[in-house]
Amino acid sequence: MENEVVVSVRDLRKTYGAKVAVDGISLEVRRGEVFGVLGPNGAGKTTTVECAAGLRRPDGGTVRVLGLDPVADPAVRYRVGVQLQHAVLPNRMKVREAVRIFASAYPRHADPDALLAEWGLAEQHGTAFAALSGGQRQRLFIALALLGEPEVVVLDELTTGLDPAARRDTWSLVRALLAKGVSVLLVTHAMDEAEQLCDRLVVVAAGRGAAAGTPAMLRGAHTSLESAYLALTGEVA
Repeated sequence: MENEVVVSVRDLRKTYGAKVAVDGISLEVRRGEVFGVLGPNGAGKTTTVECAAGLRRPDGGTVRVLGLDPVADPAVRYRVGVQLQHAVLPNRMKVREAVRIFASAYPRHADPDALLAEWGLAEQHGTAFAALSGGQRQRLFIALALLGEPEVVVLDELTTGLDPAARRDTWSLVRALLAKGVSVLLVTHAMDEAEQLCDRLVVVAAGRGAAAGTPAMLRGAHTSLESAYLALTGEVA
């Protein structure tokens, strides 16, 4: 359904002791779009999307994913895929083994071998996790996030560790997800990635949403998205 909202976050608040990580962020992700959460390290990006995915319990505000509360309704977990920024597997676990174990957690799932081929890991199917390069590990975690054929996928720092060619290939694969009706919630601090992939985005600074809209809207009178971002976040180039 056109313009259907699949992720709704309203006035989200999350604290860790005395530290306020997220202070009133709101966002909406529509079906079949890439929505970006852009901001510097420590701005609250990851906490925001982890609350949206049901991995953390908000201290305030509301979160709905596909119309459901992701914390209260475990069924959401079968419809949302998550690639976390910091994730590890046992060093001796092989790629195909990891994919098959994760696939067994879903009532239905994508073909593991086809998914490995799609993400350029077919030749590494027998390789132990410890022997994978940083880029290969990143692609493996993205493949694991897609195993359950999710309607919504959260990608946190999608292309960290990838070389320029691999980054472009990964962007193409993300665009292919949109053709299948998958919605993407993308965390990034890379301006070129936001420009290339995001239909809309929110710029987060110090736990708050500084501005939201399309990349073109956020550029506004600035010469580039990067200069607009620097002005909104107060970062120094």
